[in-house]
Amino acid sequence: MTTQRYLAVVKFLSIALALWWLATIPVLAQAPDPPKAKQSEAAPQASPAPSPHATQSASTASHRYQPDRFAGKAGTYYPLVWGVDSLSVKSVESGELIRFSYRVVDEKKAEIVNDKRSEPELIDPKAGVKLVVPSLEKVGKLRQGGPPVAGKSYWMAFSNKGGLVKRGDHVTIVIGQFRAEGLVVD
Repeated sequence: MTTQRYLAVVKFLSIALALWWLATIPVLAQAPDPPKAKQSEAAPQASPAPSPHATQSASTASHRYQPDRFAGKAGTYYPLVWGVDSLSVKSVESGELIRFSYRVVDEKKAEIVNDKRSEPELIDPKAGVKLVVPSLEKVGKLRQGGPPVAGKSYWMAFSNKGGLVKRGDHVTIVIGQFRAEGLVVD
């Protein structure tokens, strides 16, 4: 096997592995707490005293800071105007791909964001680049398709060859008329 052919096979397998990994990421949903059994008011049950270590880890876990990505008007703008929320941009595959994901809340409004005919772009003014979704010979575009379904998350991957877009950069996603500005790369 020639070196060029070997490198082509390795590149194809790494892209296939990246696609498999992106497709199998579970959608993280916060499930409501299970209902607690009612205790009788006449006979309250005494609970055993927790150990100091258990108390410390439980309090640490319940007070972790989870920032709201879109505070104020931006938090209501995307769901009301475009029918999507939970926008996120992450650097994956050692920075060779930038993954943009979103969740559909209104199917009709989200048709523009999910339209396969429009070419998505990721613009990073700091790096001075405009990234596109690559199209692979046997796989096609690195993005999910089909009609949008409310409650379902969708993703697309932008080629970041050379790692020009870094974690912490503020980027803009443009898909047809849809424009999301100031998204931070995780």
